[in-house]
Amino acid sequence: MATEYTFRDSDLRSRPLRIVNRVGATLRRAGIERPAMSAAAVVAKARKKGGSDDLGSDSYREGLDHYLAAAEAEADLTTFGRILISTMLSGALANRILLRRWAEEHPEVHAERIDAPWIIVGLPRTGTTLLSILLGLDPLSRPLLGWEATTPVPPPTLETAAEDPRIAETAKGLARLEKLNPALPAMHPMGATLAQECVALFMYELRTVGMETQALVPSYGRWLETADMTPAYAQHTLALKTLQSRYPTQRWVLKSPNHLWCLPTMLETYPDARVIWTHRAPGPVLTSLASLVNGIQRPLSTRTDPRPAAEEWKHKIHHALSTATAFDESAPSGWCQHLQYDALMDDPIGAVRALYAERDEEIGALHERRMQIWLDRRPQDAFGRHRYDPADFGWSYDGLAEEFADYRARFDVGTA
Repeated sequence: MATEYTFRDSDLRSRPLRIVNRVGATLRRAGIERPAMSAAAVVAKARKKGGSDDLGSDSYREGLDHYLAAAEAEADLTTFGRILISTMLSGALANRILLRRWAEEHPEVHAERIDAPWIIVGLPRTGTTLLSILLGLDPLSRPLLGWEATTPVPPPTLETAAEDPRIAETAKGLARLEKLNPALPAMHPMGATLAQECVALFMYELRTVGMETQALVPSYGRWLETADMTPAYAQHTLALKTLQSRYPTQRWVLKSPNHLWCLPTMLETYPDARVIWTHRAPGPVLTSLASLVNGIQRPLSTRTDPRPAAEEWKHKIHHALSTATAFDESAPSGWCQHLQYDALMDDPIGAVRALYAERDEEIGALHERRMQIWLDRRPQDAFGRHRYDPADFGWSYDGLAEEFADYRARFDVGTA
């Protein structure tokens, strides 16, 4: 029987890291905060990692300043948490430096076109990972892989992609994360060569809800709700063009709920995108998501109450659904394809076949065979089973169903 995990299994158990936190707490009481989380410190570290002072424009600074202020005031970070958050931010900006320099030195990157990408915009926990994997098995398509999003430069080539040493490096990093937080792989599939959320590419602009999974930063979230996402999509496009320039594909397979917050900008950037909006009952979506976010944040924070993070993400989902629904009401018919979670789970290949058929296309025989083999052999609960209970967050499934009644009615979504 598979081991069952909840967010409570994410408590920091590493003795060396707990010692680091105790030392940090002692220094904090003496008025010394380490490591420094100032914008200057993060940028200096990024420049050192990236090997250049050139970050292009300073458009990233607004997001950086808002995030750092929120992290200091709201996130209750431990010393270990401060180390990881600082490393995340500097690593994202280092990738920005490397990407910019590569494109300057290889101007052919700018001639690339990102044509008709599949973009899955459903909420987390609605089958988006499964769908992106299945679509990515089409020989004419290509998903963004975990290791590529982590280290996009230099872009892999057709000759080197299968044996790129960054695959092993990324896998080792994920193994360390699993050892530190064994509950996490049961909550969310991870892998160096698995399809990755393209939200990782927004990181280079520091404008993404992905950063909010790492720490409780409500004021950053309120800023992000109205922030201009154009520069984030510019980084997104540049990264895809760079990767495509040496490993061509006819069509990208992309996914992130972040797109729901900014559909007009997404479609301005990719006007011919094949958009799929996945739907699932809000009760399990929110409860599973609240458990996941608490599982991610718990090892980095002194906060033990799971409800603040859960309520913040409930607000975020409300905002995403209301914004996207308003867009859907005014957008031209057929701007996206809607897919119910139950339909995808009941017949994954049939669901993909229907998506192609809506576009007057057929899935190829090789594509179908690949999907069938993958489905037949995919591990079931290989890393354990994720258990979540709405009562942990002061909720009930009936209450959540009522709270999201308008969304459920509009898209014919069930209650459980």
